[in-house]
Amino acid sequence: MSDNSNNLVSGFIKADGKRLVNGDGQDILLQGVGLGSWLLPEGYMWKMPEQGDRPRRIEAMVRSLIGEEKAAAFWETYYERYIAEEDIRQIAKEGYNSIRVPINARFIMAEGQQPPFEYHAGHLGMIDQVIEWCKTYSLYVILDLHGAPGGQTGANIDDSERDLPELFTDPLNAERTVALWRMLAERYKDEWIVAGYDLLNEPLPDWFSKYNDRVMPLYKEITAAIREVDKRHMIILEGVHWSTDWSIFDHIIDDNVLYQFHKYWNNPDSESIQKYLDFREEWNVPIFMGEGGENNPQWYTGAFRMFDDHRISWNFWTWKKMNTQNSPFSIRMPDGWDRLTAYLQGGDKPAADEAEAILNQYLDNLPLAACDAYPNVSRSLLRQLPLQIPAEFYGYQGESVSYHIGTKASRDIGFRVHDGVPLRMITGKQEQPSYSPEGGKPWVEDNLICVQLQEGDWLAYDALCPASGTFQLSVRALLPEGDAEIMLQVGESEPAAVTLPGNGEWEVHTLAADLYLEEGPVNLVFMVNQGRLELDWLEFA
Repeated sequence: MSDNSNNLVSGFIKADGKRLVNGDGQDILLQGVGLGSWLLPEGYMWKMPEQGDRPRRIEAMVRSLIGEEKAAAFWETYYERYIAEEDIRQIAKEGYNSIRVPINARFIMAEGQQPPFEYHAGHLGMIDQVIEWCKTYSLYVILDLHGAPGGQTGANIDDSERDLPELFTDPLNAERTVALWRMLAERYKDEWIVAGYDLLNEPLPDWFSKYNDRVMPLYKEITAAIREVDKRHMIILEGVHWSTDWSIFDHIIDDNVLYQFHKYWNNPDSESIQKYLDFREEWNVPIFMGEGGENNPQWYTGAFRMFDDHRISWNFWTWKKMNTQNSPFSIRMPDGWDRLTAYLQGGDKPAADEAEAILNQYLDNLPLAACDAYPNVSRSLLRQLPLQIPAEFYGYQGESVSYHIGTKASRDIGFRVHDGVPLRMITGKQEQPSYSPEGGKPWVEDNLICVQLQEGDWLAYDALCPASGTFQLSVRALLPEGDAEIMLQVGESEPAAVTLPGNGEWEVHTLAADLYLEEGPVNLVFMVNQGRLELDWLEFA
């Protein structure tokens, strides 16, 4: 079960063997959200085409539409409104204990500078302010250099100018990056609420792998500069190729390091992260899933439970973006937004007053109170009731802890293959859609995975009840051979036998109409006493 608590946010966090511990020496899992598109506006979060896929291109569009002076004012308002105190308060209220702040170097230091470097005091003040709010609301802060000078990926996500990783080809960009981190470390060395320094986001995709041997030397140089002024904060290192390839890690450069990988779209099962688990065991270090999301809440329910069960800290991407249903909050798209996207693609240029009105409406839509809320996203990430749990997302702690199966499966749908729990995929549109476990693709809604259970089989599920109350517990199941009897145990209560009538069709069965649950962890064991069934989901409503 996850910590799901801000109570452990206390003192400098650090690596201790495979664990993270707080200032009191207590184990802690970071469970947070990223503030994507705040200090580094991302085109896809703005619903922009390729011509507006990164900050410098979006900025050029705004200048072209409303002029230099109004554009400068637009951006200062944007930074002030995109993340405000209410956002930080709400992040804590929803149960997270940390945030990751993606920073574009251009937000802090002008491009093309020669040493000695100068920094934007007003923009640093905005980071200071978020850190103060996080102290107030008990959220650790990870500072993430998402767009390094020159660009560390050579792609839109780092705001690169020429789609080249010029951080690794121009020594002056490396010098700027080292100086930037030394300045940040000097500034925040005494801020215990800062959890650590994420040195480079997702350096070097495979097509730039010829520069891979330059990453660890730069990490070492940055770390040495940080340690000149700051001995206490964690160093956070990411692998290459979107943070998934850890082959660059060949030696330990500091005794307080957190190793970060990212995970999107593919299977939420232990097999998909086994290489990182093996690395943790071999190196005796903590690991961090620093970016994952951009999927559906069902996938979140499985993937983020997996991280918790394997004691892996995590950070969800991202807190809010435009016109979405898979982030906790959605910014409403302004009327006429298509006029801006069409202009970027070669269409007619909107008049200045029209463009200004559209952009001002966007600014008005940024505060949290103006956004649409999707609380099911955070509930899925943190497994908070009310919640529907896909049946295949029983626990990830292995045989006799998370499940017991009498007859191991002989099937290959490419999902949870080590567990041996019988799974079946039904293709074609379903009344209650689930998703497909095809690796490398979003889990789509026209396939259904169900768990096949027979006499003596059981599965364990857990969740968190944020406030005491009464719930209805239901399952969706298919009983192919008629009635079945199941044994249900919730928490420490006595197991209860329930007969499920079956007619060979998928049906929703109510197991408990008035189930009172106390605030705190909820553990449920679902066991088949007699008969056979296929289980689609369980729901606390």
